[in-house]
Amino acid sequence: MPQINEAKILIIATHGFEQSELEVPRDQLKDRGASVHVASLDGETIKGWDGDDWGRTVPVDMSISDVNPGDYDALVLPGGQINPDILRVNDKVMTAVSAFFDQGKTIAAICHAPWILVEAGILKDRQATSYKSIATDVKNAGAHWVDQTVVADNGIVTSRNPGDLDAFVNKIVEEIEEGTHERKAA
Repeated sequence: MPQINEAKILIIATHGFEQSELEVPRDQLKDRGASVHVASLDGETIKGWDGDDWGRTVPVDMSISDVNPGDYDALVLPGGQINPDILRVNDKVMTAVSAFFDQGKTIAAICHAPWILVEAGILKDRQATSYKSIATDVKNAGAHWVDQTVVADNGIVTSRNPGDLDAFVNKIVEEIEEGTHERKAA
């Protein structure tokens, strides 16, 4: 079981991610000693969405094509409306998410990012939460949707919105330190 200061964590995002939902987990996990990498679709810098307009850019470490899920202990998926909607239709992203799942790694999705988990087919019969506007999508994917700050179900961590970020990060740490999670392949 890796301690957080020994963990390697991957964040996958593209333009339109909710600014705080990428930056807060990235920064808090790094502050706890984790090695955190950001991957985008093309390996280029990405721009967030902050409030009612475009936010700041975030440097990227690699392209999704260069990601090896076996190198990481956890995957973090920030929300926003634009980011997860683009990511969930990208075959390379979906292959990576499925690999993290099949390898029993922690997967954390906040706000609209559970759309990606819906697309990957990994929420069926799990307890999960999300931004309220996609609750029906999560339920239709077979999940037991609950309106809670953070939910963890066998290494799948979900939260509702930026107000839940501290609890979200704490739960990511807890799930990583539990080690791999035995699950049926997606």
